[in-house]
Amino acid sequence: MYLKITCLPLKAGFFQLLLFTFFLLSCNLTKAQCAGEDASITICNIPESTNQNINLFNLLGGTPTPGGTWTDLQQSGGLNISTGILNVWGINESDTYVFVYTVNDASCADNVATVTVTIGGYAGISNPNASACDDNNSVNLFQFLGNFPNPQQNGYWRDDSGSGALRGNFLDATVSGLGTFSFTYTMPAIGSCPSVSATVDVTVHPAPEPGVTSDLILCDSDDMSIYTNLNLLDYIFGQDPGGKWSEGGTSELSGPEDTFINVQNIYNTFGPGEYGFTYTVQPSHPVCNPKSSTIKIIIEEQLDFTGSTLVIASDICEDEIGRATFVATLTQGLENIPNGNYNLQYQITGPISSGNTILVRFENGVVTFPIPAISFPFVGAYTVSIVNIHETTGYNACDHIIGDISDILNVYPLPKINAGTLTIENACQESDVEVRLSGNTNLADGDYRITYDLGGSNTASVQQVVMTVVGGVGTFILPSSLLTNPGNMTIVITHIINLQTLCENTASLSQSFMILPKPDVSNVRVTINDVCESQPVIANFSGFGMLTSIQITYSLTGANTASGIVTIAAVNGTAVFTIPANQLLNTGTTTFTISEIVNNETSCGAGNLSITDSFTIYRLPETPVVNNMEFCQSENATVADLIPNGTSYIWYASESGSPLSSDTVLTSGNYYVATVSPFGCVSQKAIVAVIITDLPPPVLETGGQNFCGLDSPAPTLANLSANVNGTGTIVWFDALHNGNQLPDSQVLQDGMTYYGFDSSATTGCISENALAVTVSLSHCGEDEYELMIPDGFSPNGDGINDTFNIPNIEFLFPDFTLEIYNRYGNVMYKGNRNTPDWDGRSNQSTVIDGVAPNGVYFYIVNFNKGNKPAKQGRLYLNR
Repeated sequence: MYLKITCLPLKAGFFQLLLFTFFLLSCNLTKAQCAGEDASITICNIPESTNQNINLFNLLGGTPTPGGTWTDLQQSGGLNISTGILNVWGINESDTYVFVYTVNDASCADNVATVTVTIGGYAGISNPNASACDDNNSVNLFQFLGNFPNPQQNGYWRDDSGSGALRGNFLDATVSGLGTFSFTYTMPAIGSCPSVSATVDVTVHPAPEPGVTSDLILCDSDDMSIYTNLNLLDYIFGQDPGGKWSEGGTSELSGPEDTFINVQNIYNTFGPGEYGFTYTVQPSHPVCNPKSSTIKIIIEEQLDFTGSTLVIASDICEDEIGRATFVATLTQGLENIPNGNYNLQYQITGPISSGNTILVRFENGVVTFPIPAISFPFVGAYTVSIVNIHETTGYNACDHIIGDISDILNVYPLPKINAGTLTIENACQESDVEVRLSGNTNLADGDYRITYDLGGSNTASVQQVVMTVVGGVGTFILPSSLLTNPGNMTIVITHIINLQTLCENTASLSQSFMILPKPDVSNVRVTINDVCESQPVIANFSGFGMLTSIQITYSLTGANTASGIVTIAAVNGTAVFTIPANQLLNTGTTTFTISEIVNNETSCGAGNLSITDSFTIYRLPETPVVNNMEFCQSENATVADLIPNGTSYIWYASESGSPLSSDTVLTSGNYYVATVSPFGCVSQKAIVAVIITDLPPPVLETGGQNFCGLDSPAPTLANLSANVNGTGTIVWFDALHNGNQLPDSQVLQDGMTYYGFDSSATTGCISENALAVTVSLSHCGEDEYELMIPDGFSPNGDGINDTFNIPNIEFLFPDFTLEIYNRYGNVMYKGNRNTPDWDGRSNQSTVIDGVAPNGVYFYIVNFNKGNKPAKQGRLYLNR
C-alpha cells in the first residue's frame, strides 16, 4: 500500500509559484522520477542567434519520458507547449520564468519536472540618425532601436538632452522644437546578466506651413452676383510661398497658380453644396508630410418645412402628470428634408409656457424627440410649436422656412361626478329608464362610459353604459332587461371614463327610484263579430282584470290597413271599442291586432303583444229588381205571394219597420223588399205597390136553391147560377175552403151545399166571400110523377136488384119513413131518405142473426107530406 498524490500545475504568480514549488517538493518525496529532473538556465546575450530557440526537454536531467505536456506558468508568450521549444526572442520582457513538464502516466512515481529560465535584458541597437517632424507630438522612440530581435519592453528611457519633450517612450516634437536630441533606453541587470542600454539621436525637422484659411459661407437665397470674381488669396494668410492650388471638380481654376473663382457660376452649375479649393506646400525634409489648407465655399440650401406636421404623443389624463412620457414626431412636408442631425428649437404655450433647443436626427423625412414631462404640469391644452431648425453640421447660413408647425397636447381632467345629482323618474317594469346626471360635475360635452350597480327589487353588478353629456347634463339608459321586477331600486355609479380622452375615475354616486308593475295582460282577449257593409264594427275586450282606464295601441291588416291608439274604460275586466268607420272602407277579412296595452293610471304598458281576432265585412247584396203587384181579396194573398220571394229576400211594411212574416196577409199599400245574403247582410230596400181587388159575394134569389130532382134534364149548377145575382160569372166550389171548382154542367145533388163566388173576367178575381147554397131536389109536383113501389128484390150480391128501393121517393116525399115487418109482425128494418134502401138485413134488434130469410115481408110507407095517407104492401125476398 502507498499514498498516491496527483500534483496539478498552478497559474503564474509569485504566491502560486511558491505553492507549486512546495507541491512539487511534496510530490518528489513520494514518487519515482519519470518526468526527468528539474533544470535551470540563464540567457544574457539575447541577440545571439543560438539563443533564439531553446529546447526545454533537452535541459531536463535524468531520463524523462517523452510525450508529456508543457505548461507556461507565467504566460511568457514564448513557449510552444506542444514541442517544448522556447522562443526567447518572442518574450517581450526580461524576467525569470518557470516552465512545467508533466507526464500523464499513473504508474510514474514522479510525473512533474520544471525548467527555470532567466532572460537577460536587451535594449536594442543605438541609432544616431533618427529624424522627426516638428508637427508630430507622438514620435515612438522604439522605432529607431531595430526589431531583430525587438528591444524588451520593461526598461526605461532617459532624456539625455533635457528637451523636456519625453513622454514615456514617445517624443513630443511639437515641444522640443527644431534640433537634434539624445534619448537612452536602459534594461536593468537580472541574475548574472548585466544591464544594457541603447541611445537614439533624433533630429527634428520643420513641417511645411499651408496657411490659415477662412471659409465663405452663403445661403442659396443670398445674392451671389457679388462673388463672380472672388480671389482665393483673400481667404488665406501665413502660408509658405510656392504652394499649388487645386479644386474638387468645379473647373473654376485654370491652373495651379490661378487664384480667382466665380461663386455664382458654381451655384448655377452645381447648386448648393460645399466646394473646396486647396493650397498645398511641400516639406523641406521627407520625414515631414506635405501640408494643405482648404478654403471652403459653402452654399447652404434653405430648407422649406412648409406643410410639415408635428404630432405630440400623447394626450394624458390629470393623474398622469409628472410621470408620463411625451414624444414629438415631426414629419416633412412637400419638400424632402435631408437625413442628418439638426438643432431643433420648440416653444410650448398653454397653462405654463416653456421651450428648449435639442439635437435631433432626421431619417427619411421624420424625426422624433422627447419633451420633458415637467413641460405639462397642469390640466389644459398646450400648443407645441417648432420655431427654428438648423443642421448641426452646417453653418447656419440660412434661416429655414418654418411656417406654422404645431400640435396641441391636452392634459385632460379626470371626470368627477360625486358632487353631481342623479335624477330618475319612477319607471315601468321591463321598460328602459332614462337617468340624468346634472349639478356639480366637471364633465365636458361628449360620451362617457359609466359603470354602475343596481340594488333592490332588481340586482345587477358592474354594468356599463355610454352616457352622453350635452350642456353639462348627462343622460343614459337603464335597459329594460335589468328591470324585470317591480319595487324600490337603487343605482350606484362606481366608475366613469371619458370616451374621448379615455380619462377615468372612480365614483360613488347613488339614487333611489321606483319600478312600477306593468299591467297583466296574459288573459286579455278580443272578439269581433262579422258584420255587413256599413254596420259598426265593435271590438269586445275581456281579461283586463283590475284595470279601469286603458290605452290600447292597435293595428288593422288584411282587407283594411290602419293603426290607432285609443283610450277605453273597462268595467269588471271588460270593455268595448267601436272601430272608426273611416278605417274600415273595404269589405273582406281584416285582422285586428293589439300591440300594446297601457295602464293610464301608472302609464305602464305591456308591449310587443299579438292579441288578435279576425272579422269579415260582407258586401251588401244588390237591391232587388221589383214590379208593382195586384192581388184579389179572395186569394187572401200573404207576403209569401210577393215576388221576389224566398230565403234570399226580406219584406217590410215600411222603410224602417221590422221584417214581415211570410204568412202576413197583404193589404193595399206600399211594401219594401231587400235582398239578404247567406251571411245575413241586407241590401237597400226596393218599394213595391200592392193593390188588393175585392168583389162582393153573389146573392141567391128567393127559393133559388129549390129544384125537382126528377126533372129532365136534371138540374145543374148552370140552373143554380141562373138563380143567383152577381157582377160577373159565378164560380162554384164543393167546399168553402180548399174546395174543388165545379163545372157549370155539374148535376145538382139533393141536400148538398154549393159555394158560389162572383168573378171578374177583367181582374181574374173572385169574391172573397162565397154564397153558400144548399140545394133541395125535392120540390116536385106529386101529381106530375107516379110513385112505383117494387114487390120484391134479390139481395144475392150479383149487382142486380140487390136492394129494396122505391125510385124517386126522396124527391117526391123527402120526409118519408119506411118500415118492414116479417110475417110474425116483427120490425125488420126502418129507413128514411138517409137510409132509403133495404138490403135484406135487419137493422133492428128483434132479429137475432139480422139476415132476413127468403119469404114474404110487409112494408109501410109514411109519406109525411101533406095529408097523404101511409101506404102498405108486401114484397118478396128471394136470394
